[in-house]
Amino acid sequence: MRRLAVIGAGSWGTTLAVLLAAKGHAVNLYVRDAKLAEAMAGQHENNKYLPGVTIPAGVKFLTSLTQAVDAAELIALVLPSHGFREVATRLAAVLPANVPVVSMTKGIETDTLLRMSEVLHSVLPAGAHDRIAVMSGPNLAQEVSLGIPTGTVVASENKAVAEYIQDIFMTSMFRVYTHHDVVGVELGGALKNIIALGVGISDGLGFGDNTRATLITRGLTEIARLGQAMGAEIMTFAGLSGLGDLVCTCTSERSRNHQAGIRIGRGEPLAAILAGTDMVIEGVRSTQAAYRLAQKFGVEMPITEETYQVLYAGKCPQAAVKSLMGRERKVELEEAEMYRRKS
Repeated sequence: MRRLAVIGAGSWGTTLAVLLAAKGHAVNLYVRDAKLAEAMAGQHENNKYLPGVTIPAGVKFLTSLTQAVDAAELIALVLPSHGFREVATRLAAVLPANVPVVSMTKGIETDTLLRMSEVLHSVLPAGAHDRIAVMSGPNLAQEVSLGIPTGTVVASENKAVAEYIQDIFMTSMFRVYTHHDVVGVELGGALKNIIALGVGISDGLGFGDNTRATLITRGLTEIARLGQAMGAEIMTFAGLSGLGDLVCTCTSERSRNHQAGIRIGRGEPLAAILAGTDMVIEGVRSTQAAYRLAQKFGVEMPITEETYQVLYAGKCPQAAVKSLMGRERKVELEEAEMYRRKS
């Protein structure tokens, strides 16, 4: 048994607390909202974010970050991207020595365009940098909480840290792989939400399976294109944090981003969709960040650009479809064709 801290009590944070406690670990779950923490402690259930799932007795619900991480042997940050820096900064002041920190957040900081591991590098003490890891994959909280089989990947520049986290999280129904490509694993998890919004918009417009498959495939191409420009390895995007999470998020009825896209495609205003949910739809912020990253690195990302225009510039979804379908003729694998011509 290990003492573990899960920071964030949304649906995914609660799910991970359930998973880890079921393995016999002692889990401190940091809950920002005192009323929610009190309700969870009384009912051993998160009625707000994960209703119907019993939380094991091995989970403690704490509203103090200091108490939550005290004596922890691993700290998992499961936070919305827009609140990540604030909590990570507070964590830096109380971080126990020699403890790995793993980010489970699938997003990009919109102001700085930093990935979450980069945010951790910017706020945690230098001595903690080689203990930073990220985890991502096709991991819908509701399915994982019910013990439905899935896989995920944990990436760290420190192999021993990745394997340590792998051992802690691995169960008979939650298979964990290790990776060294932190950049690729993080970008796969963040950028797939944008494509899921686009696929949802397509579904909301009434288009079919052909359209969905085309958007997923071409979406993966532009995710990998930006990833390579930012230093990721292209094969990472063929793995669980790339193709795996992309397919899951673009097709599942449980995907918040996909469902939000459907509503946009049917004509609902984005502001009304966001106002009507307590859940975070990370793809909305990630679209803005990815649009700026594409400009910064000079990368062509047409699906991301059109999704941005719909979300932030008032472009109607039908016009966005027309723009995508009316683009100039292309070779499918542009980069491969460029290499062939040079050789």
